[in-house]
Amino acid sequence: MSILERVYFFHDELIRNTYPNASTLMRAFEVSRITARRDIAYLRDRLLAPLSFNPQKNGFYYSEEDFNLPFENSPRIIFLLGMLNRLAEETGLSNLPEIIQLEKKLSKLVSQESTHLIGTIHCEWIEVEHPDPAIFDAIIEAIVKKRQLNMTYRSLKQKHTDRIVEPVKLVNYQGRWYLWAWCTLRHDHRLFHLARVLNATVGEKAQFSPESLSSDLERSFGIFKGAPRYFAEILFTDTAAELVKNQFWHKNQMVEEVKEGILFRVPVRDDREIMMKIMQYGAQARVLNPQALVEKISKETDKMRQLYDTMPLVTHESLHSVNQ
Repeated sequence: MSILERVYFFHDELIRNTYPNASTLMRAFEVSRITARRDIAYLRDRLLAPLSFNPQKNGFYYSEEDFNLPFENSPRIIFLLGMLNRLAEETGLSNLPEIIQLEKKLSKLVSQESTHLIGTIHCEWIEVEHPDPAIFDAIIEAIVKKRQLNMTYRSLKQKHTDRIVEPVKLVNYQGRWYLWAWCTLRHDHRLFHLARVLNATVGEKAQFSPESLSSDLERSFGIFKGAPRYFAEILFTDTAAELVKNQFWHKNQMVEEVKEGILFRVPVRDDREIMMKIMQYGAQARVLNPQALVEKISKETDKMRQLYDTMPLVTHESLHSVNQ
C-alpha cells in the first residue's frame, strides 16, 4: 500500500470522528509504528491538515471543519481523470507504460464511489493511429532534453531518407501524431508524420531555439502548417450552415450570418485539406474565393461525376487482391 492510500484511509477515519492514531494505521496496513507516525506527520505538515490530538480519546481529530484532501470528491478532477483515460485511448497512447502508471496513481486519489463516473465519458475520433512506443519515447526524450533526433523517414512515395531533426512540438491532429521540427537536411522546419518514422534515436544537443519555430503551427488551417497563402471564403447553406456556425476551424476564422446562410472565412496554406473539408458538405458548401480554389473544386467534382458516369461497374469480385 502507498503512503497516499494510508493517508486517505486516515483522513476517512478522521471524518468519521473515530479518533484514529498510529495504532489504527498499524492494524489496517500492517506497517511499523515509525511508518505510521511518518504518515500522520505527512498529513499534518505536507498536506496542511488541521490535526489536533485528544488525550482523553487517545486519537486525532480535525480542529477545523470542511478540510479536504487534494482531489477528494472533486467532480472536475474525476472528469479530468476520465478524459485522460479516453484521450489516451483515442490518441493511441493507452498502452504506454507511463500512461498506465499515471492512471493507476490518479485513480487512488479519488474515492471509490466516484470512479464509476470515469466510464460515463465517451470520446470517439476517426483515423486514430497508434505510434510505435520506442519511437514515441525517443521523441519525448529529445524534446525534454533538447536534443537532436536521428531518424529514418518514409515519404508518401515510399522514398526513405535519413534525417537529423531538432524537435519542437508533438502535434496530435485528428487522431494522428506528427512531429514539428527543424530539419537539418532541408534547412527548414517540417511536419513529420510519426506513422512514417521507421526508427528514431536521440542524438547531439540541439542548436536551434524551439520558440523561434513554433509560430507557424497556428497561422493557417489544417495540418499543412506555415504562413497562409490566402483566405478561403465559403458560403454554407441549409443544415451545413447550422453545423458550421458553431465549429472552430482556426483561431483567425471569421463567421458571418448572411441571408443565404453562413459566410465562413479561414486562412489556408495548402488546398488539399480545405478541399476535403468543403466537399464533405456537398452542395451545401460553395467556395466564393479565391478563384483558383473555385476552379480546383469544380475540376474535382467533374472528375467525380465522370468516375460514376463513364466508368464500368466495379464490384468486389472484379478487384485484384494484393494478397493474390
